[in-house]
Amino acid sequence: MLRSPRRWPWPGELAKISGRDTKKLAKIHALMIITGVFDSGNINGYLIAAYSRSGDLGSARSVFYSSPCRKIASWNALIIAHSKNNSPEEVLRLFRLMISENQARPDSSTFTIAIKACALLHNLQVGEEIASLAARSGFAGDVFVCSSLLNLYAKCGKMDSAMAKFQEMKKKDLVSWTTMISGFASWGMPMEAVKIFLWMQSGGEKGDEVVLLGLIQACASLGDMKLGRSVHGHLIRSFPALDVVTETGLVDMYAKNGFPLQAHNMLDRMPRRNLVSWGALISGLSKNGHAEAALQALIRMQQEEEEGIKPDEVAMVGALLACSQLGLLRKGKAIHGYALRGQELDKITATAVIDMYCKCGNLAAGRFLFDRARSRDAISWNTMISSYGLHGRGGEALSLFRQMREDNLSPDHATFSSLLAALNHCGMVKEGKLWFSAMKEEFGVEPTEKHYVCMVDLLARSGLVEEAYDLAKAMPSEPRVAVWVALLSGCRHRGKIAVGEEVAERILANGSDDLGVYTLVSNFFAVAKKWDRVAEVRARMRKMKGKKVPGLSFVELSGRIHGFLVEDETHVQHVEISRMLMELGEEMKKMGYRPRTEFVLQDVGEEVKERMLCTHSERIAIAFALLNTAPGEKIVVMKNLRVCGDCHVATKLISKIVDREIVVRDSKRFHHFKDGACSCGDFW
Repeated sequence: MLRSPRRWPWPGELAKISGRDTKKLAKIHALMIITGVFDSGNINGYLIAAYSRSGDLGSARSVFYSSPCRKIASWNALIIAHSKNNSPEEVLRLFRLMISENQARPDSSTFTIAIKACALLHNLQVGEEIASLAARSGFAGDVFVCSSLLNLYAKCGKMDSAMAKFQEMKKKDLVSWTTMISGFASWGMPMEAVKIFLWMQSGGEKGDEVVLLGLIQACASLGDMKLGRSVHGHLIRSFPALDVVTETGLVDMYAKNGFPLQAHNMLDRMPRRNLVSWGALISGLSKNGHAEAALQALIRMQQEEEEGIKPDEVAMVGALLACSQLGLLRKGKAIHGYALRGQELDKITATAVIDMYCKCGNLAAGRFLFDRARSRDAISWNTMISSYGLHGRGGEALSLFRQMREDNLSPDHATFSSLLAALNHCGMVKEGKLWFSAMKEEFGVEPTEKHYVCMVDLLARSGLVEEAYDLAKAMPSEPRVAVWVALLSGCRHRGKIAVGEEVAERILANGSDDLGVYTLVSNFFAVAKKWDRVAEVRARMRKMKGKKVPGLSFVELSGRIHGFLVEDETHVQHVEISRMLMELGEEMKKMGYRPRTEFVLQDVGEEVKERMLCTHSERIAIAFALLNTAPGEKIVVMKNLRVCGDCHVATKLISKIVDREIVVRDSKRFHHFKDGACSCGDFW
C-alpha cells in the first residue's frame, strides 16, 4: 500500500531506489503527477536521478524535458547522469542549453561536471571559458570547481597552469592533491610529483591509495627506490587489502627499476591478476634491460591461459622488444606467429614485429612486412628508416624518407632523428648537413639535442672536428654531456688530441652519473698517453656507485643463448674455442694481419696486449659459432659494447677465411662482414 500523498517522503523514497526497481519507480512517478508535485518541479531532480540509477536514461530525459519547471536540481541530475554515462558532449550541450534558457543558475556541481567533460574531451579552451564563468558567478574559490579545473589542466598537459591555480587555492582537498601528484607523474615530471606529496604531508593531509599510486608512478620514473619502497611499506601498513590498480603500479615500479625478482614476487602475491598487471611486468622488464626476465614472464603468462588471461598487445610488444634486445630471431618469430593467431596485428604490434626482425639481423623480412602493412603511421616509417641506418644503408634510409613525403606524411622530430642517425652511420656528411638545415627551414621542426648529437658525431668522425666543435658551441642552449661525448669520441677516432683535451675537461666539469662517459674520457687520455690523467679519472670512477659494464657477446643456437666475456674460459668448449682462435690467428697472419695494440688502453706490454685482443668476447663468440654451425651458415653475434678497431679488422679477415657472412650487432649498429669487407665501409 502506498502512503497518503501528503505524508509521502518523496526525496527519501526516491533516493532508496537502486538497480532496476522500475515498478516502484513508475508508481512514485505516477503519484507525483497525480498529486501535482511533478508540476512544481521541486523534487523532479530526485526522479531523474532515480531513473538514471536504474539504467533508464531515456525516461530520465523524458522527465526532464516534460517538466514544466526545470530547477537547478533537475539540470544537475540529468547532467550528472550523462557524465556517468561517459557522454561529455551531451553534458556540454545541456550546460549550454541551461545557460541560454536562463531558467536556473548553475551551481558548484554544474560547473564541476561541465569542466570535467571538457577534461575528458581535452578541450582546454571551452573548459577555461566555463571556469571563467564560474569565477564570475562566485565560485572562484570553490574547492570542487577548482579541483575540476586542475584536472582539466592536468589532462591537457598544462601543468604550469595547474600549479599556478593550485597555489591560489586557499582550501585544498584530497582530490586536488591527488590531481597534482598524478598529473606531474603522468607528464614525466616525477620530481615535482614528489615535491607536491611532501608539501601535502607537511600540511598534515593523509593520502589515499590514489595519491600513493601517483607517487609510485613518480618513483618508477625517478628510479628512487628508497622512496618507492617506503611508499610500498606505507601502503601495506595503511591498506591491508590493496586494489589491483595499486598492486599493478608496484609491479611496474619494481620492473622499471631493475628489480625483476621483487616485481615477480609482487605479481605472485596479487590475489587477482589481469592483463594490465602482466603487461606492466613484461613491458617494464623489457624496457629496462631485463629481456630474459621479460620473456620468462611471457611464458608464465601463457601457462595461465586456462585462467582466461591471454597475452595482449602490450605483452606481445614487450616480449618482441626483449627479443630485439637479445637478437633472438627464432623466439621473435614464434611470438610473431602467436600474435597472428586468428587476428590481424594492430599498428603498434606490427611496428614492434618489424623492429624485431630488423634488430635481429633480418632486414629483408622487416622491409617485407613494412611493405605489406595495410596502414602505416609515422612511427612505422621512423622505425624502418632507423633500421636501414642501423644496418649501414643510409641511401635506402634517405630513399624511404623521400617516399614518406610522397605519401603526404609530415616528418616529425623522431623522423629526423632516425634519418640523421642513418646518415651518420654511413658518413654521409653532405646529405646530413642538407637535411639538418631543412628541418627548421623547410619543415618547421626545431632541432633538439638529439639532432645536434647526430650532427656533431657525423662531422667529428668524418674528420671535421673543428666544424663539429663550432656547431656544438653554437647550440641555442648550453650543450649537455651527450653532445660533448659525441665530439670526444670523434676526437679520439681522428687523433685530435688538442680539441679532445678541451672537450674532456668540459665533460669532467659537467659531471655525469654514467660510468661509460668516464670510461670514454679515460680511454681518450690513454690514447694520448696521459697516464696520470687516466689514473685520476679511474680513481673518480672507483668512488662512483656501480661497476663498469664488461664486454659481453652472445649467439643464439637452437633456441639457447651462449654468452662470452673477454678472456672467457668458462665454456665447456673452451679448449676447442681456443684451438679455433689459434688456427684463425695463423691464417690471418698469412694474410698480413698485425694486431693493432693501440686499442688496448692499458699500460701493459705489447705481448700481453696481443693476447688480450685475441680473446675479445666477439672473437670467442665467432669461434664458438664456427664450431657449432654448418659450413656456409650465416653467423649472427650480438655485443653490448662497440666493436674495437682490431676486432673489426680481424672479423673481416675471418669472413674471408671461412667463406661465411658474419653479422655483428654492437651497441650502435650492425656490421655485415663478407668476403673480407664490412658493410660499414670502415666508417663506424
